[in-house]
Amino acid sequence: MASTRQGVETFLNNSPAAALIEVAEAKGSTPREKGAWMLVSPKATFGTIGGGQLEFMAIARAREALALRPSSLRDGDPEKSVPAASSPPRLGDIASRHPLADPLHKGEGDELSLDIPLGPEIGQCCGGRVELSIRHIDAGLRDELVATAAAEDAAYPYVYLFGGGHVGHALASALSLLPLRVSVIETRAEALDGMPDAVVRKLTPVPEEAVRSAPSGSAFVVLTHDHALDFLIVAEALKRRDAAYVGMIGSKTKKATFRSWFLKTAGGTEEEFARLVSPIGGNALRDKRPSVIAALAAAEIMTALAKPE
Repeated sequence: MASTRQGVETFLNNSPAAALIEVAEAKGSTPREKGAWMLVSPKATFGTIGGGQLEFMAIARAREALALRPSSLRDGDPEKSVPAASSPPRLGDIASRHPLADPLHKGEGDELSLDIPLGPEIGQCCGGRVELSIRHIDAGLRDELVATAAAEDAAYPYVYLFGGGHVGHALASALSLLPLRVSVIETRAEALDGMPDAVVRKLTPVPEEAVRSAPSGSAFVVLTHDHALDFLIVAEALKRRDAAYVGMIGSKTKKATFRSWFLKTAGGTEEEFARLVSPIGGNALRDKRPSVIAALAAAEIMTALAKPE
């Protein structure tokens, strides 16, 4: 996935006046969880708190607050101060002077808070209740957001794809949209052409070395052009008891052949073999188009990575 930190920095550099909307509380069934956030400027947004009327309402409120701030602050120039007699209005004060139809109460300082039931009143039927916090982004909050985004990037799990064939390309594209750090390892330079920009590409004659150096909790997906190479990489991955996922593309026959070799020649155990996911993406569908396999496998991998340790 593209860097969240880079996205935040780019958005804020292009938006001198911006607000942070954060889910402060989430009760019952809600579109997003507590802590979810988004950024809003007069003309753009970054991130999401769940979409729908809830988000539309929050964006409108944030933009109204931004529009009512002094022009020097909207321009993002901290050197241009307003007279002391007309100090910058707080978001909570703006809320009280300009009430809208949505439920709202004043926050502390430069903050506005909305308490919204997700029912027919706003055209949603989630049934829960959300409290939103809206804050103007000053220099301090900007630094905090960038640091938070960097920490979020650092926490992304690692996924290693071995093989850049048709399914490898499709799966790399699918995974590149998710909060993951994806690497594609290949022995053929041409197979790495056309990979998504967010994916790390590694050309090596010894791909199994990437398994040994991978961080704990990584996922390994093996789909090279060579079955013998697949077997070597999978055997190495199954030795990693800290792996979150080990998958190999192939048929029942390929899996059975691997099992025989793994147990008799590679020194593997039944316990280790039982951790292998093959075929990747399950066998509920007979559709073997690369894009379909990639969609099913991406969901499977993400589910495995999301499981608590």
